[in-house]
Amino acid sequence: MLAVGMSAFVGTHLLMSHPWRASMVRLMGQGGFLGFYSIISLVTFSAAVIAFGKAPSLPQLWDGQALVPWILASLLTLVASVLFLASLVGNPALAGTDVAGLSTRLPSGVFKVTRHPMMSAFTLWGVAHIIVAPSVRTMILAGGVIALAVIGSIGQDAKKAALHGVDWKVWMRRTSFLPNPAAFGELKLYWIAAIPVWMLLTWLHLKMAFIPAGLWIWLEQY
Repeated sequence: MLAVGMSAFVGTHLLMSHPWRASMVRLMGQGGFLGFYSIISLVTFSAAVIAFGKAPSLPQLWDGQALVPWILASLLTLVASVLFLASLVGNPALAGTDVAGLSTRLPSGVFKVTRHPMMSAFTLWGVAHIIVAPSVRTMILAGGVIALAVIGSIGQDAKKAALHGVDWKVWMRRTSFLPNPAAFGELKLYWIAAIPVWMLLTWLHLKMAFIPAGLWIWLEQY
């Protein structure tokens, strides 16, 4: 059931993001489409999460609770938080953003790291969860999120290039699809802003999923 639920989430998301989007917007209007899209995404992902909770958590391929996997996963989720926060400001990939004249703009900040910071954040989130909980059910759920982020980024580039022509094509040449680790220093204050957000999210993970995340595996002991 988990595989079915995750396939429904990824499949409907990709179909409504790309081949079906234009016709659905014409039928429902932009607002109606976004509302319908959000409901379908919420329902299918919720079904996948419920199926995840019912699926067996064992066997694990390695000890994800060991020190090295835990530290690595924690660092990846912190980086994901930084990328996600930075993606909310000045992101030409966001729906409804005017990209006219983008070809005259030089990348700065997070866009020196990648032109898909939000999708990269989701990818890192998925990788971190597989590292710390390497079971079949995690690989299906987190792997689906990773696949959606990667395929969605590729589809987004194709769609934007078709819609905006030279503006997006020049932007693609000036930016990287994969995150460039050497450019993470460009994120500056986002590193500081992301720490309390990351601490809050990992605390909520403990309180809502009853599984410690990040530093809370140690902080809860005191």
